[in-house]
Amino acid sequence: MSSSFGSRFRVTLFGESHGPAIGAVIEGVTPGLRLEEEYIRAYCARRLARGASPPARHEPDLPRVVSGAVDGVACGTPLTVVIENTSTRSGDYGPQSRIARPGHADYTGHLRYDGFNDVRGGGHFSGRLTAPLVYAGAVASLMLRRQGVAIGAHAAEIAGVTDTPFDPVSVGPREFDALHGRDFPVLDPAAGEGMQAAIAAARADCDSVGGVVECAVTGLPAGVGDPFFDTLESRLAYLLFAIPAVKGVEFGAGFSAARMRGSESNDPFVSEGGRIRTSRNAAGGIQGGISNGMPILFRAAFKPTPSIAKPQQTVNFVTGEALTAEIRGRHDPCIVPRAAVCVEAAAAIALADLLG
Repeated sequence: MSSSFGSRFRVTLFGESHGPAIGAVIEGVTPGLRLEEEYIRAYCARRLARGASPPARHEPDLPRVVSGAVDGVACGTPLTVVIENTSTRSGDYGPQSRIARPGHADYTGHLRYDGFNDVRGGGHFSGRLTAPLVYAGAVASLMLRRQGVAIGAHAAEIAGVTDTPFDPVSVGPREFDALHGRDFPVLDPAAGEGMQAAIAAARADCDSVGGVVECAVTGLPAGVGDPFFDTLESRLAYLLFAIPAVKGVEFGAGFSAARMRGSESNDPFVSEGGRIRTSRNAAGGIQGGISNGMPILFRAAFKPTPSIAKPQQTVNFVTGEALTAEIRGRHDPCIVPRAAVCVEAAAAIALADLLG
């Protein structure tokens, strides 16, 4: 099923943007795991990125666990969480139900589901579904924390404004904790100010901007993953591309490795205190599809928010009539600040499934 992922740690998302509720069914949660309420609340709250422009649609996003836990402790049976949709304005979408909004999945969803897809707010394709995804990521993160695995992400670039990158060799929980405590997920506050100015300029011009989220994983032991079809990269990328608006993923040096020589791309091995490591990390902590004990480092590229008020050429996909679309409603000019925790959550889910 396209809305489910995993075998040992399995997540199924349900609901639509303007339906009564959205949520997730999470299987494989460790019996006895304490679902730390404050930790999960703070984790999920980062999806709102308080330092970013105020969300156009305000939802309290209060998760309600309806099965799989007693007194805040996981039973080991399927954990079901429901998040009510309380701020829907379905009337914004009535006239657009047969219009192919540029950048959206209206037309492809119409084809895939024989015209019965819910187009309100993007329906099941909406970024709204990242709310239960992030909840599942918080639970996965609690499980990984028991194994010494930590994950952190930041807005590496928005509209050409770049943040200080993670050190690929020495990045660690100290940077993650600092990022998790900030209203805007950047390492360099000056870069954050420049990003926020670019977002404000796009909003004023009835437009939007995209960017890049950089993520790192530390504490993952060497030897996780497989060659070919179940590489560590492919498992992570599978989840990352499930996040709406992700259009590209790269690991380590990524596409810049294509411009290197082998002597630059190869990471020299060293032995320190009985531990084998590399002195550089162009590989992003993965070789042959398997973790080598170095930090896992990757980046996800996010396209600009497709919902913009500028006139755009389109068609009515039922009649074929040519139209000009001016998308109304409540839309964010940039989702990247809110996407950092979504990337962390996707990584946590993938790793929880791999580690079991």
